[in-house]
Amino acid sequence: MSEWAQKRFWKDVAVSEMDDGYGIQLDGRVVKTPLKRTMSVPTEKLAAAIAGEWDAQDGVVDPTTMPFTRSANAAIDKVADQRAEVAALIAAYGETDLLCYFAEGPDALIERQEAGWRPYLDWAESALGARLKTGAGVMHVPQSAGATARLSEAVHDLRIFSLTALHDMVALTGSLVLGLSAAHGHSSPEEIWAISRIDEDWQSEQWGEDDEALTMSAVKKAAFLHACRFFRLANGH
Repeated sequence: MSEWAQKRFWKDVAVSEMDDGYGIQLDGRVVKTPLKRTMSVPTEKLAAAIAGEWDAQDGVVDPTTMPFTRSANAAIDKVADQRAEVAALIAAYGETDLLCYFAEGPDALIERQEAGWRPYLDWAESALGARLKTGAGVMHVPQSAGATARLSEAVHDLRIFSLTALHDMVALTGSLVLGLSAAHGHSSPEEIWAISRIDEDWQSEQWGEDDEALTMSAVKKAAFLHACRFFRLANGH
């Protein structure tokens, strides 16, 4: 949007109720997305988080400090136009879910994966009706049509703001099961992120920590935690 390249020109930021949700106003002017669409979000809590980002700007507007605004822009300008395609892309992770590929060794790593991953696979079966098969190594493990259909239904049922968040939750963890468990509030986002990092943490323990890898991991974790919060706010939590 044009505001990105400008200094702060507004004094007051407010949340306004709209016919299809909640908008953010700058001195009475409704905020627009980069494609000039009205920024209307589904809940007052999400609108308040976005408004807080605009109100926190001082001097030149810095979009890197406005993650909720950027996620809302993505939902309205991108996901809304290709909802079915995005949902299909996310659902496809169910065919090769991280949690279905256990290590061939050593035993200590396999035990750690079993302790961390198995409860989430059990949750997917009990909560979503999706019983996923597991294997050892990198060879593809074919899943039943019924299991992948259940996971796909859970994805396709989501509205665009929730779908936008789930996309990042799944892509960052490599697991549709973990993404859906975060969406359902099955465990804390911090715990789910730790579960997704079992393999990486094991490698770090064996070979030492790499500064670049640590930095990238921290960036990904922050993005995952943001996506989880965006999902919760988009659903009024």
